Amino acid sequence: MTTYLLALESSCDETAASVISFEQEGPPTLRSSLVASQVEIHARYGGVVPEIASRAHLEVALPLIQDALLEAGLQRKDLSAIAVTRGPGLIGALLVGLQIAKSIAFAWKLPLIGVNHLAGHLEAVFLEASYPSFPFLALLVSGGHTTIYRVDGHEQYKHLGSTRDDAAGEAFDKAAKMLGLGYPGGVYIDRLAQQGDARRFSFPRAMLKQGLDFSFSGLKTACRTELASLEQPLDDQTLADFCASYQEAIVDVLWQKVERALEQEGLDQLVLTGGVAANSRLRAFFQQRCDETQRKLFLPSKRFCTDNAAMIAAAAVTPFRQGRFESLDLNATGKLPLDPNALPRGPRRRKKN
Repeated sequence: MTTYLLALESSCDETAASVISFEQEGPPTLRSSLVASQVEIHARYGGVVPEIASRAHLEVALPLIQDALLEAGLQRKDLSAIAVTRGPGLIGALLVGLQIAKSIAFAWKLPLIGVNHLAGHLEAVFLEASYPSFPFLALLVSGGHTTIYRVDGHEQYKHLGSTRDDAAGEAFDKAAKMLGLGYPGGVYIDRLAQQGDARRFSFPRAMLKQGLDFSFSGLKTACRTELASLEQPLDDQTLADFCASYQEAIVDVLWQKVERALEQEGLDQLVLTGGVAANSRLRAFFQQRCDETQRKLFLPSKRFCTDNAAMIAAAAVTPFRQGRFESLDLNATGKLPLDPNALPRGPRRRKKN
């Protein structure tokens, strides 16, 4: 019997709705995936304004859900459950999506599944035609997270290392702001770096010999210091070289830590996921290194790297199959560790046989 599941994502500044289908076994099939971006709204402020993000979610969520169902060729009577991001993220933005999902669950008499946003990123690879077998290593790298996980199965995530201060995505965005580039900064740095010489400027690689944790705060300081020593404004080539060199420092550190983790865990499969995984240099660098070391790299499509509801739907497949649903008093939380045994969850109810 085919199951149809609707999912909603609103953890930051992207409102997303998706419909997937799946059988009792096997990966899900994507039926629709729509994203309403708020980039233009927040660009004037140089970053996400939480209150504005929440209001924007409220305005577009319901029409987006209707469009997702329409694109999937389904009606509400066809759905078997609804999934929604419950954390981590901006609490106001999360609450908008969660309350809408709970309202739909109540009105349409659908089971509710609360999903960890980070789990969504790790499960996104299963939306692709090619996906890894268990176990594998995953690097989740985004604006708020830079973490290495060992993945032994669906919902079986072992934390190996993470950033001690700033995430890689934040390091990209803050450097872009110093350089007077647009928002989101990582996109502009990636684009400019393609025309630059990554050897021109020397940026530090922090904590290379210290376990599997990362640190990018010093890199931001080095960026500010180096920028202050240059004649302003930067000419086009200098700007491109600066971006290329800065980007290379981040990519290099990410790979060296990941390679150490692969050796430590004895794994030869790697998943690169999260918003920063859409970076063209990061994808090319990791592919080259994996080819050289005879490891298999799995890269979700760029549309599944950035925030989307399809990945939330994918992460809801296992709870659905196991009959684990949330009660309607489920709450959102801004911080949510990716450890199913430690989640501060609300009351649960079992699926009726």
